[in-house]
Amino acid sequence: MFRLARNNSIQTAVRQINTLSKQTITKLKCQPVKTSIAQINLSNHTKRFMSTSGGISDNAMYALAAAVTVGSSAFAYYAINTEYAPEIKDVETSTDGELTEATEALKSSDTETNEVEVSEEQPSVEQTEVSSDIESEVSAEVTESAVTVDSVEQIDEQTIKPLDVVVDTITGIPYVIVGAGTSAHAACRAIRKNDPKAKILVIGEEEALPYMRPPLSKELWFSDEENVSDTLLFKSWDGKERSVFFETEEFYSSPLELQSQEEGGIGVLMGKKVTGVNPEEHLLTLSSGETVNYEKLLIATGGKPRHHAAFDTSNNDITQHTTLFRNVADFKRLDKVLKGCETVAIVGGGFLGSELACALSAKTKASGMKVTQIYAEDGNMAKVLPRYLSDWTTRKVKKEGVDIIGNRSVKNAQYENGKMKIVLDNEQKVEADHVIVCVGIEPNVDLASSAGLEVDAKQGGFLVNSELEGRSDIWVAGDAACFYDVNLGRRRVEHHDHAVVSGRLAGENMTGAKKIYKHQSMFWSDLGPEVGYEAIGIVDSSLPTVGVWAKATAKDTPKAAAEATGEGIRSEVNADETTTESPTQVPTESTSVNDKEEFGKGVVFYMKEKRIVGVLLWNIFSQMPVARRIISEGKDHEDLNATAKLFKIHK
Repeated sequence: MFRLARNNSIQTAVRQINTLSKQTITKLKCQPVKTSIAQINLSNHTKRFMSTSGGISDNAMYALAAAVTVGSSAFAYYAINTEYAPEIKDVETSTDGELTEATEALKSSDTETNEVEVSEEQPSVEQTEVSSDIESEVSAEVTESAVTVDSVEQIDEQTIKPLDVVVDTITGIPYVIVGAGTSAHAACRAIRKNDPKAKILVIGEEEALPYMRPPLSKELWFSDEENVSDTLLFKSWDGKERSVFFETEEFYSSPLELQSQEEGGIGVLMGKKVTGVNPEEHLLTLSSGETVNYEKLLIATGGKPRHHAAFDTSNNDITQHTTLFRNVADFKRLDKVLKGCETVAIVGGGFLGSELACALSAKTKASGMKVTQIYAEDGNMAKVLPRYLSDWTTRKVKKEGVDIIGNRSVKNAQYENGKMKIVLDNEQKVEADHVIVCVGIEPNVDLASSAGLEVDAKQGGFLVNSELEGRSDIWVAGDAACFYDVNLGRRRVEHHDHAVVSGRLAGENMTGAKKIYKHQSMFWSDLGPEVGYEAIGIVDSSLPTVGVWAKATAKDTPKAAAEATGEGIRSEVNADETTTESPTQVPTESTSVNDKEEFGKGVVFYMKEKRIVGVLLWNIFSQMPVARRIISEGKDHEDLNATAKLFKIHK
């Protein structure tokens, strides 16, 4: 039996309970408790409360807490146990106008408190008196309970997981973001900067807090820690340790608490898929049936790994031995799977496939695991790099110990005798214990129909205007946005820097900034700590290219650049844009280029007639502002020697 007090006295008592409970919770080694919902009609308000069954005994101490807001929000109890998560008992829900016994009791009572029977089968629970007359008594009772945990094992607060709270409707949170990646994090920061008391709810499909993706195919694989898949800590090339997560768990508020927090905050719903958007009602629907109201909505759903027809099968053996690599869960699974592998095959020769090939080969040299990379192009990253540079990159990957099979496509895949057997288009068969498929991503536009948003037929992604707005009160950022670039035309970009900047601008515009997206985003790829490049604009190997090259020094590596700048995850690194270098000879790519030449460092210009539309900096770092300015100006360049001198390649 719980005694529920009315509005004002509840709020006062709950604040006391919450404060004391949080002090207790940080000391407990606890398990998350999933809650059940009951809806009760009380006067002119709708209150929802969660209940858990189980009693307080010598072996189990509970800290009871509540989250309350007036109106159409929540009244919630939750319980934390030192030894086990109690069994959950559902509370009968009123439907079709029929009131539960609890509802009748609440409606008929004229006293300051109302007794509500939560469940006839529920074990007896020590009554918690919550009323304006006994606020001090409640405080004393909780304090007494709290001090009994002194003997409980002390643990790191970061190991405590938030309650898995289930709600039927979340209201009162103006800013809602669908997607919990880099764009979402950047938008949250921008919103809170412009609106310091903003309440923001982030909804993500993954069972993870917002995190950055680049380390998943780079630095994490170079970690010496056996439990890296558990900690998700990595060292940047400069040796500094950091987490893939943007913020710690304590940074975020629970969605229920967020509704009543006067100072605002950021809440995250993990493992929740948004299945529908009702723009007229400003309402989201989740796959689990709950709904979320919003005032301003950002769609930052990113992309989904593109499936390969040969591995897209209902054969469970094949799916169990194949990874479509994209997220933290994929990394965790792959890290554990590869510990028992002798051979692994990577399908795909782009950024992700090439990075993983180098990283896995370097990581597993001690164990002797064989890494094979298969792709249909002539060489690694052939769709981006000019032919001579792609050939050089392919030789570099081979030197790392990777067996390269180029100019071959996968015809089908089979699982026989404990091995994956990949059949190529020339009938060659490649055996592997596990296969990693890296053939690109597709923008996640699942919400287009319900939200009434247009999708670009050529490039994919939600069509947005120059302010990244798809329609009134709905913005899109990151991989899923197809935006208009005033210099280069309509584009869709899939890289980290774009996710950061577009998310930030969308967040600013959600607060009324009305800014235009004019940023030329960059991207980078590292083949380990010694070779890397940064690029901007239209970097397409089908375009004519002009390059200038110089001998590299020990300072011209991703590792050295990270040590010098402190930038492990490169994005918008500022740099001096002036130089006094003399012009250098700029060779034009042609068949006469020596394909055995060592390209230490250099600049490659991608041309449309006399206009530079893309710039690639090979082992040249912190010069991206120069390239960005050149493309933004949109000028014809008669003398590329004069342009090349800006990048300090001989220093």
